[in-house]
Amino acid sequence: MSAPYTLDSLLAIMQKLRDPEMGCPWDRKQTFDSVVPCSIEEVYEVAEAIRLRDYADLRLELGDLLFQVVFYAQLGKEQQLFDFSSIIEGICEKLIRRHPHVFGEQSFHSEAALTANWEAEKAKERQLKAAVSVLDDVPLSLPALSRAQKLQKRCANVGFDWEHAEQVIEKVAEELEEVKVEQQLGRRDALAEEIGDLMFSCVNLARKHKFDSESLLRQANEKFERRFRALEQGIKQQGKSVAECDSETLEAAWKQVKLTEKQG
Repeated sequence: MSAPYTLDSLLAIMQKLRDPEMGCPWDRKQTFDSVVPCSIEEVYEVAEAIRLRDYADLRLELGDLLFQVVFYAQLGKEQQLFDFSSIIEGICEKLIRRHPHVFGEQSFHSEAALTANWEAEKAKERQLKAAVSVLDDVPLSLPALSRAQKLQKRCANVGFDWEHAEQVIEKVAEELEEVKVEQQLGRRDALAEEIGDLMFSCVNLARKHKFDSESLLRQANEKFERRFRALEQGIKQQGKSVAECDSETLEAAWKQVKLTEKQG
């Protein structure tokens, strides 16, 4: 029986895949930039396995995600930028520094105080990077909803925030009225801008209630898909297709799907 694989086994496999002579042609031609789309895809596949509670698949997807880190480590090693050991060193050092209540003798009297310390430590890290704004290291590559929420959270940490959720609701209503005005005027560029402002305000409302906006929209997507599939099935049982139905028929079918879902 062969010995079980270890992290060293994975590092060795990665090194061989990148070998200039004996490695895989696809792996050899990859760069930091070209691997990024694969990494993003793997993160979403991990999230999907968790959503489905498919833990057997999750184990495999986490392996794929770990491989992405190992790939970057190999690229860094080849270019003498960093290696896997320095990645481990960096994250361990940061976690210990950011948790003085666990690895040191510091204590916090509340969750708010703990959060304040966490943000203060991150602010120090930004200073070391010569950041000029609290927003400097919010990645542009984040999904738009997640980035909006992170931008808002950063601003809230320095006091730029609504005091109450009711104020955000008023802002959402205000933005909606501005959307209506631009729609009536027919100014498409202004309308697009106002719709964006409305979406940004909705993200703010989710954040104020301590919801993750990306997760909320994902749940809304799933609910819509579930209901629409039920609508399609109901229409099909009548010997028709959705495309053959008028708007009144579809509206009635939609209401029935929602009613059935609530009763079930």
